[in-house]
Amino acid sequence: MSVLDFAVEFPAGQTVTLVTRTLADEKDADGNDVYTETTTDVPNVPVWPRGASELVQGQDTTITGLSCLLPPDVDVTAIDAVKVNGSTYEVDGEPQPYRDPFTGLDIGHQVDLTRVEG
Repeated sequence: MSVLDFAVEFPAGQTVTLVTRTLADEKDADGNDVYTETTTDVPNVPVWPRGASELVQGQDTTITGLSCLLPPDVDVTAIDAVKVNGSTYEVDGEPQPYRDPFTGLDIGHQVDLTRVEG
């Protein structure tokens, strides 16, 4: 299944922006790795909530989780991010291949996303 097939399979999905991070050949002033970012819009992506929590010990922190299903021809890794409805979520763990249990088709990668604020 390709991105084009996603438009047919998930017509009510939403356009998300994949932020692909690549390790640069340089370090910052503190010796930390530097990453370059490129963005790609991916249409018709199913997105669903995973839950949210709030921590209020000394500071007000909210942690929000989503999951999405990206097409199999979209390359996504654990260091990438995904923008959904204007908010940036970090990829949480390794994306998992998702095979339809009814048809056996490889329909994409399930990607867990987390956003921490506060």
